[in-house]
Amino acid sequence: MTQLVFLLEEESMKALLDVLLPQILPSETDFLCVPHQGKQDLEKSIPRKLRAWQTPALFVIIRDKDKEDCIILKKRLVSLCQQAGRADSLVRIACHELESWFLGDLAAVEKAFDIKKLAGQQQNRKYKDPDKLTNASEELAKLVKGYRKVSGAKKIASHMNIHQNHSHSFNCFIKGIDHLIRQEINTEKMIEQLTLC
Repeated sequence: MTQLVFLLEEESMKALLDVLLPQILPSETDFLCVPHQGKQDLEKSIPRKLRAWQTPALFVIIRDKDKEDCIILKKRLVSLCQQAGRADSLVRIACHELESWFLGDLAAVEKAFDIKKLAGQQQNRKYKDPDKLTNASEELAKLVKGYRKVSGAKKIASHMNIHQNHSHSFNCFIKGIDHLIRQEINTEKMIEQLTLC
């Protein structure tokens, strides 16, 4: 199977995916997470890496929305992939930021940091749709005293339930990966069948 290469904005997303991806990818799927030094570094890197990559790969680009317009941002990232000749790349936006994905699964945060009755707050208005929060990292820091982005992401990731998350952008990411994998498996089966004919 073709390698999945994840081009990421920062180290904390890598910390999450290194734990989460083995739970959702077929065991034979090889993946590589490549973190960058922020959004500008990621965007400069996309065309170069996509053009220069030597081995067969499918690319997944993940970037925080922050204060940008989600549609304009996604179009810009898709355009960078197309210019590099890789229109097959998957682009996903964390709305507004990675911590929104964690706030979408307060049960995982509760387990990771042993915070009693935190999961029950998921029905509070602000946690029902955490993608609407423009300050998710600050909200998470209020819930978890002394929260550290990278080590915190690793801890939370091991408890996350990919089928029960209140973050719409997280669910879009999971669906996108699932689609990419199914497409890749179907392509392999097609090639296999053509070879047998």
